[in-house]
Amino acid sequence: MTESGLEPTPTATAIAQQARLAEVFVVLADTLVADFDVAALLDLLVRTCVDDLGATAAGLLLSDHQGVLRVAASSSEATALLEAFQLQAEEGPCLDAFHSRRPVSADLTAVDNAWPTFAPFAVAHGIRSVDALPMRLRDASIGALNLFYERQPQDVDLRVAQALADVATIGILHQEGARAGDLIIEQLQAALNSRVLIEQAKGVLAATGDIDMDAAFQRLRRYSRDNNAKLSVLAGQLASGALAATVVLEWKQSSG
Repeated sequence: MTESGLEPTPTATAIAQQARLAEVFVVLADTLVADFDVAALLDLLVRTCVDDLGATAAGLLLSDHQGVLRVAASSSEATALLEAFQLQAEEGPCLDAFHSRRPVSADLTAVDNAWPTFAPFAVAHGIRSVDALPMRLRDASIGALNLFYERQPQDVDLRVAQALADVATIGILHQEGARAGDLIIEQLQAALNSRVLIEQAKGVLAATGDIDMDAAFQRLRRYSRDNNAKLSVLAGQLASGALAATVVLEWKQSSG
């Protein structure tokens, strides 16, 4: 509120951000009623956290069929490294959010932080603070979403981030009306299997095109979007050789 008691007029940037978030929620809501690409859904979630919520980077962990957390999506290869290090060290905000089913926010530079192995590693890679949000459905926790920042965040609306994570969780578990525990496990494992295929496809594109893994994923995502094809299906075709890497690499070059 201003001193006059009136709400401040939203800036053009704020209006654009609100419109973008509304579009994201519509896309996420579409997963509840239609067959969807879970890999693209998770990619959209982490990219929105970076593009619209002010995070420097974002990553997402999901529980596999054995209840073990695995990296399911990341905004960059560097972020995937941060997430993998958490899992290797068996400590970190994302793990705490998953197990407690509560949000975790922390200054990683604080001397009294709870992660003596992970925090110095993250700070060494330019990350100073983090918000970790549980992906939960009723009493079950299926994973967690991490928002990393190079500096202390300002005015990050974690309610929006949690809402995005909640809608994505419902979307992941909604296919075929998944309700029983075994069906939920199958849905999560399918999401993680998609990640494996995408990593293989990125490797094929990176090796063929002599580009880094982030650039390889951008090529794959562009080809998927332009051809209205699922990321996981394209990734499987690339990994098996059914789709030539040069087709994807040259598509972006010819499409500008």
